[in-house]
Amino acid sequence: MTVKKPELLVTASDLDELQRLIAAGADAVLIGDSRFGTRVPGEFTLEQMAEAVSIAKQADRDVRIYVSINNIIDNKLVDEMPAYVTELERIGIDAVTFGDPAVLMAVREHAPKLGLHWNAEMTSTNHDTANFWGRRGATRFVCARELNMEQIAGMKAKTSLEVQVQVHGMTNIYHSKRSLVQSYMDFKQLAEGNSATGDHSDMYLMEADRPDERYPIFEDSNGTHIMSADDLCMIENLQELMEANIDSFKIEGLMKSVDYNETVVRAYRAAIDTYCKDPDHYRFQDEWLEAIQAKQHPDRELSYGFFYKEQVY
Repeated sequence: MTVKKPELLVTASDLDELQRLIAAGADAVLIGDSRFGTRVPGEFTLEQMAEAVSIAKQADRDVRIYVSINNIIDNKLVDEMPAYVTELERIGIDAVTFGDPAVLMAVREHAPKLGLHWNAEMTSTNHDTANFWGRRGATRFVCARELNMEQIAGMKAKTSLEVQVQVHGMTNIYHSKRSLVQSYMDFKQLAEGNSATGDHSDMYLMEADRPDERYPIFEDSNGTHIMSADDLCMIENLQELMEANIDSFKIEGLMKSVDYNETVVRAYRAAIDTYCKDPDHYRFQDEWLEAIQAKQHPDRELSYGFFYKEQVY
């Protein structure tokens, strides 16, 4: 049986991580600038994006660079969009991830060679919506993380667009444009008369009835983001997604060390390559998961997310 090898997509916080993840086996890397993209692991200037493209071209295989433009787009950003996407096309970016039609309109007019990956977070839930954006120029549809395996397979069967799913890492469960953490720290500083720390890396929320679950807080210039209490991990069941001919598997590296992300990429690379080499005799190898578990934070469980749950809407 011949199968199409899916893309292994990762996020990167800087050029060093980008280079290491490509060496580990990534086929594509998603980067961004927080003016236009939200929840980007690290800031990339246009000059650094051009260098990322150069690094990708030096790889021994086809490696693609994507840019996130998934921020909430206001009038100021709309005015800046034509120049931004024009420059992205000029330096050789392969595609942009977007959720706002303003991005699609700017790309179609000013940078028509850029691929368009439509991602509206939890509202990317049906094939008719995928095809709607496909008729308007989108080349890829990013599935909502709340969809289960059956729904994802059904999506792929009824659209000609590429379909992307997240297979590993934490997910965003809440976003506010307000800087809620910094506002709280400022309040404490006024109330207690002491200095508020600017380091929020170890901050998390807990629910009274579930004290063992911790929800990390990620705050950037676009506001406050509350992340999932566990990490999605589909490596044990990756063959089900490959049997459904899903085009792209995303590893979310946000708030993870480079060493952790590198280990995860190597494990998924091995699983994908092994399956595609001989699908009929594919067997999952425990060592792939064990390598990830050895790097996993003890307070964060690995889970299947919504892949095997009933409809959650």
